[in-house]
Amino acid sequence: MNTNFGAVIVAAGKGSRMGTAESKQFLQIDGRPIVVHTMDIFNRLPWLQEIVLVTGKDDVARCEAWVEQYGLDKVSAVIPGGSERQESVYQGIKQMNTEWVMIHDGVRPFVTHDEIYSCCKTALREGAAVLGVPVKDTIKQVNGQGLITATPDRHSLWAVQTPQAFRLSDLLDAHELARRNGFFGTDDAMLLEKAGLPIAVAEGKYTNIKITTPEDLEYAAFLKYKGEKGK
Repeated sequence: MNTNFGAVIVAAGKGSRMGTAESKQFLQIDGRPIVVHTMDIFNRLPWLQEIVLVTGKDDVARCEAWVEQYGLDKVSAVIPGGSERQESVYQGIKQMNTEWVMIHDGVRPFVTHDEIYSCCKTALREGAAVLGVPVKDTIKQVNGQGLITATPDRHSLWAVQTPQAFRLSDLLDAHELARRNGFFGTDDAMLLEKAGLPIAVAEGKYTNIKITTPEDLEYAAFLKYKGEKGK
């Protein structure tokens, strides 16, 4: 990939659904914190220019120590995030010096180089892209009383993952527009949607899980074991 790409890895959340005292991104798989596994994947991309890690204010020092310990030489900055994910991403992209940027969840340590490349290639072609997978289950819309109100066509539904790739100037503009309007989206693609910009989907893999619950952690240990057995 011969272009100017950087990555913001977001690892500032507390993750209450995990039910642990330690934040989910700092729990260990195979002796290393989850966020270190994630950073290492991006650090090994030969065409990636830089990485900015956004974490909690009280976690900056230990993350900086891990960057040094594990030789993550493409990490140019470790910075504190905001109270919301959107604010954390905004702080991260303001640190970037590249033309294009990927946003990735710190608790998605199983994304592959092929998936990242596919997302970025799609973004270069279409202007912006997200990684995603087709929904396998039937989805129901449910009201506040727990009653089904609609069944969307499954063939038009995708579960969106990260990374999400954008031209840095477009993402900055979308974030600043959202800040002026008081709009909060659940991912960065929503901010570009709100700004009227098109976004394409690059098909990923179902193994690119976001580790959020204890069950996810068990599955992550299985994926790691399976990956080691396959080498």
